[in-house]
Amino acid sequence: MPRALITGITGQDGLYLSELLLSKGYEVFGLVRGQNNPKIALVQETVPDATILTGDLTDLSSLVRAFAVAQPDEVYNLGAISFVAYSWENASLTSDVTGKGVLNMLEATRLYAGDNLDKVRFYQASSSEMFGKVQEVPQRESTLLWPRSPYGVAKVFGHYMTINYRESYGMHASSGILFNHESPRRGPEFVTRKVSQAVARIKLGLQDTVTLGNLDAKRDWGFAGDYVEAMWRMLQQDQGDDYVVATGETHSIERLLEVAFGAAGIEDWRRHVEQDPRFMRPAEVDLLIGDPTKAKTVLGWEPKVSFEELVTMMVESDLAEQKALIR
Repeated sequence: MPRALITGITGQDGLYLSELLLSKGYEVFGLVRGQNNPKIALVQETVPDATILTGDLTDLSSLVRAFAVAQPDEVYNLGAISFVAYSWENASLTSDVTGKGVLNMLEATRLYAGDNLDKVRFYQASSSEMFGKVQEVPQRESTLLWPRSPYGVAKVFGHYMTINYRESYGMHASSGILFNHESPRRGPEFVTRKVSQAVARIKLGLQDTVTLGNLDAKRDWGFAGDYVEAMWRMLQQDQGDDYVVATGETHSIERLLEVAFGAAGIEDWRRHVEQDPRFMRPAEVDLLIGDPTKAKTVLGWEPKVSFEELVTMMVESDLAEQKALIR
């Protein structure tokens, strides 16, 4: 039975990845920061067969202890402070967790593997936010990185450190440059879930409007459940490498609103949407669209859920959740 260690198991990717690996017969260990983490109950409810370990990406000794217990064949480093807007409010902590935390995980992996570097394979969750001020459209593995947020800068550090460990030590280390991927499990602070949750509440008469920032910003949005399969496929390759994981399509926030309100049967969405400069990024990322050709040809991976299906799924899930809350 293969064994996997997942950091960030409490997030949407961690939960979907855990479900995927458990279905393939893995023994799954999830690293959670703090014994009283309120999200532990969510993990235990969603993936009860996963084993919870406590550890902190900023504390190498705690990671070494987690490796000693998990004895992993595969390591998936999904843990990060991943809300881009927050990274301006606390750039230092974001750098420590999202950036230096990758170095700590790579070092813990190297120490665990010892002289037998084939003993474990490593996955790093890189991000399309690394492209920032995009230098070419669409973005691919060779596109120059120009991050436009502290989060993006931290992700660039982790991305290049993963490459460095692969080239310096011969580690089987891969980075998935994942474009925006969403699901009903997405946190409400992210724009897609903020919209789907608000649409559900507006449909049920629980609120009147939703307040957003730049409606012209465009993103390449896919389904998180599809994207975790790409992560797993990377670690099944003979050698580690970097892959863009995306749909190859881009949609604006306006289109997101149109589809979301339409899924709830509300035609005139504009009267329910307000804009506020507080939700504008200091440095906006304008057009992110990925070229997933390498992932398709090498990994045999393709997204299954369309943008419209994804948004409809999220709205329907939030409608069911909000209805349950008011019963």
